[in-house]
Amino acid sequence: MPAKPTESHPARYVVLLRGVNVGGINITMADLRKVLEEAGLTEVRTVLASGNALVTSDRSAAQLRPVIEAALRTAFGYEAWVQVLTVERIAAIVADYPFDTDEETHHPYVMFCADAPALAEVGGLADGVDPAVEQVRPGDGVVYWEAPKGSSTDTAFAKLTSRARYRSILTTRNLRTLRKLI
Repeated sequence: MPAKPTESHPARYVVLLRGVNVGGINITMADLRKVLEEAGLTEVRTVLASGNALVTSDRSAAQLRPVIEAALRTAFGYEAWVQVLTVERIAAIVADYPFDTDEETHHPYVMFCADAPALAEVGGLADGVDPAVEQVRPGDGVVYWEAPKGSSTDTAFAKLTSRARYRSILTTRNLRTLRKLI
């Protein structure tokens, strides 16, 4: 486990915004960078246009989450939800991806959940999927998922996890995106 961040040893974090630049919530990455800097984060770098940022802070991930969500709500006027993890944690999640995926035919995903009971519930939804179509496996604090290309909103698991009760606590990233964040 990485050491706790301190003023003399800040940590590098990945911030994953949920639901931006889809469904009517549009945020430019330049504006996101500015808001994160104004919230006191340093070395802010956005990655892709889907709500991913790398930041540095002497605060813990648990301390950063409400600060970032409040800053986003104030700046952009929407109900913001984020996941904040260390870069080292993202690297471990990527390294633990359990499927030998053919990225020409399938999308490899990782689902992040801010609530442990809900994460267990989402992982349990794997029992309702056809393994010939998609694969789902709970991991350490995440759920790994692989879906056929072009079907990531149509599969049984996609439909189960798109329920309104998961909106504020669940966000999904493609494995390729996560690799760019480490």
